[in-house]
Formats: sequence, structure tokens, C-alpha cells
Amino acid sequence: MIGAGAREHALALALSHDPAVTALACAPGNAGTAALAEQLGVDVTDPAALAKLATAWSADLVVIGPELPLVAGGADAVRAADIACFGPSAGAARIEGSKAFAKDVMTAAGVPTARSELVDNPGRLDVALNHFGPPWVVKDDRLAAGKGVVVTEDLEVARVHALTLLDGGHPVLLESYLDGPEVSLFCLVDANATVVPLLPAQDFKRVGDGDAGPNTGGMGAYAPLPWAPESLAGDVVHRIVAPVVAELARRGVPFTGLLYAGLGLTTAGPQVIEFNCRFGDPETQVVLALLRTPLAGLLMATVIGALAQQPPLQWDPGAAVVVVMAAEGYPGTPRTGDVITGADGPGVLHAGTRRRDDGAVVSAGGRVLAVVGTGADLAGAREHAYQRVQRVHLPGGHYRSDIGLPATRRDNGRFGAR
Repeated sequence: MIGAGAREHALALALSHDPAVTALACAPGNAGTAALAEQLGVDVTDPAALAKLATAWSADLVVIGPELPLVAGGADAVRAADIACFGPSAGAARIEGSKAFAKDVMTAAGVPTARSELVDNPGRLDVALNHFGPPWVVKDDRLAAGKGVVVTEDLEVARVHALTLLDGGHPVLLESYLDGPEVSLFCLVDANATVVPLLPAQDFKRVGDGDAGPNTGGMGAYAPLPWAPESLAGDVVHRIVAPVVAELARRGVPFTGLLYAGLGLTTAGPQVIEFNCRFGDPETQVVLALLRTPLAGLLMATVIGALAQQPPLQWDPGAAVVVVMAAEGYPGTPRTGDVITGADGPGVLHAGTRRRDDGAVVSAGGRVLAVVGTGADLAGAREHAYQRVQRVHLPGGHYRSDIGLPATRRDNGRFGAR
């Protein structure tokens, strides 16, 4: 397992429960994964180092969690070492690594998505901004850990964000705003282009309650979506995911691994906000909390092109909620080094943590912990998650108190989690 966040902790936990798994290692891992797996040091952005480590450890399967090593070609290097690897090639990972590339693919595939314009010159910015908004949607064309997007009613805020990106050498993508709730749908895609969707989920990107404040990498999520039609996943696979998979194959960069569609459920139907080339964080934490099909076998079936031969996925009934506990200062510069109590409790997944020589778990990043609760329904899962949050203490830390709340109310949550 390559990576060090709460997503990787959730993946490692699910992998450890698969009876087919006889040994498990995480590289580099964190204070939480250390309880489940051997910890190995590696630079995840160095493809050759990943392949060398997998070879030395005699891995049967490598699962790459984050986007950076995938975009850098980590999966290519591991496969070149004749080791099975779950994750797309660098060419296919451009679906996340370049928003302009993703837009081009979607256009060619006839997939519904927001109208957009790429700006790579500050001299063109003002004219381009006048083609959009309000609200204005301004995105970093490159990887930005979920924090390169600004959605604002204020033209000057949009302009300043765009200029900051351009001054840093990053092209800017301007988009029309998609009305309606956002949904995350993970799809396994194998070497034969078989697509198997997982449970739809919804995440909460803004830092504060009521969707206040700046965007983050994600402050919480829930699954399933009690307000969504049962046909949603199948419809999205048919209209959106399968055509994109076919277009990538046509371009000579076939996708295998986990294709994550970030969707806006507009009045005109589902439209794509973005594609990611890996499991999303924090949605993975709730989706895997409900999955009962053994994960390692499912990922290996994806790698070898055998998804069509797998039985239907098995899910726990009920719901799951994850609440992210973040360090003081996040999503700006986080305070680190604070001693955390309760971090080893049930349902607590580690993200930005490390264990000191004296055994204390301390904060080591912006999103520090992800606390998962389950229940017979969404209200029960929320209650369970927040009960567990109360048992954890992170000095100066903060979290949202409304994860999944809109979906428990009469409005069915359809306008939460922008």
C-alpha cells in the first residue's frame, strides 16, 4: 500500500480483513497504519524507488493510493518490474493531472460537463472572466490536493486567485457553475474496460459548517445517498464513465484502476465537475466501511481484467459518516507537533500523524484524523461518528459539526456540500 493518509489507512484496514492477504506493508504509512502493516520508507514520487521497494519486499500486488505517484508514472514502473499494480499509467492518470486534458477527453467522448476556458496568459484573464459568472469557478489546471479551486460571487476574488496561479506558472481553468448537489462515484475499471461502480457518496469540501470558508481536501463525507435515485450509479456509468474509458483507450492510454467521477446533479442531469485517477479522500473511508466484498481480491481482479467474472458486490445495510479532524491553521499552514489523545480509538483513521519515540501520537499535517461511524441509517451513523469524535482530543483542532446533516432533513440534503 503506497501512501500515508487516512485514505491509505482505510484501504490498509480493508486489505487486512481480506483472508487472501498473508502479509501487508505500507510505504510510508502513518501512526495508524503501523498497527496493521509493516512500515517501509520510500519517496512516493520516485517511480524507480517504488518498483525497487516492491521487488525487494516480494509484493504480489501494489496498491497506489495518492495521485502524485500515479501522475509521475509509479504504476508504470511497478508493472515494468513484473509486479501487479492497482492504478493507472501516467498517460491515463492525466485525466486528473491536467484538467484541460480531461476536458478534451470529455468533449471527444460526448460527456456532459461544465463549459470551460483555459487561460495561460495573465493578459487574457479579464476577457476570459467576463465570459463566466457569477459565480465564478477558478481552478488550478494541475494537481492541487483539492485546494486549487475557488468558487465565488466576487469577481475580484476570482481574479486574484487566477493571477496567483498564473504567477506560479500554473494555467487556469475557468468553468461555468453547475447547479445542484455534488456526488462522488468511484468506479473500478479493469484491463478489459469492464466498469463496476461502488456506492455513491457525498463529501463536504468547505472548511466550516454551512459550507462556509475556503475549500479543503475534504472535511467529511457520507454514504450512501438516501435522496439519490437507485439508478444513479448505472446511469453515470452508461452516460459518463464508460464513454470516457473508451475515449482514453482510443487515445492509446487505456485506464485501469479506480476512476472517480466528481459530479454535479444539475437540473439537466448529471454533469462532470472533475475526474480523479484514484480513490478519493475522505469518501473512501465511508465507502469501504460499508463494503463486505474482500478488497484485495477485488483489486487484483481489476488488475488482471477479471471484473466481469466477479459476483455482485456485497454491502452492509445502513450508512457511514466520516468526520475529518484538522489541525489549527488548516487549510492554511497547519500547526503540527500537538499530542493527540484518543487517536487509537475505534473508527479513528490516521492521516497527518506520526508516533514519537516516547510513544505519543502527534499531529504532522493539516487533516490529522478521520473518524468513522456507522449506523442503521444516516442519522444513526452521524450520531456514532460524533460520539467517537468526542473521545479524541487534538489541541487547537477543528472539525465540521454538520457532516451529512442536510441529508437527514426534509430537503433531503440536495443542496449540501457544494
